[in-house]
Amino acid sequence: MIEMVSESRCIGCNMCVKVCPTNVFDRTERGVPVISRQSDCQTCFMCELYCPADALYVAPHAEVNVVVEEAELAQRNLLGQYRERVGWRI
Repeated sequence: MIEMVSESRCIGCNMCVKVCPTNVFDRTERGVPVISRQSDCQTCFMCELYCPADALYVAPHAEVNVVVEEAELAQRNLLGQYRERVGWRI
């Protein structure tokens, strides 16, 4: 399930908004999308795959909301991890 959009990494391209098949994100005036319908997330990883800034974290095994800290995710190199694992290049 999508758990985080990193405001410090996001470049405001809205690619996550465009590729999400369940319309989980909403665009904002400040450019950083927000997770508006988290429970609709199907954990398909499309948003994380297409994010050129590694600004998203999708929890691979979460059925419910998981509290995550950006600093810990960055330290553990989990932002953009799925794209790297499957060899996806943008």
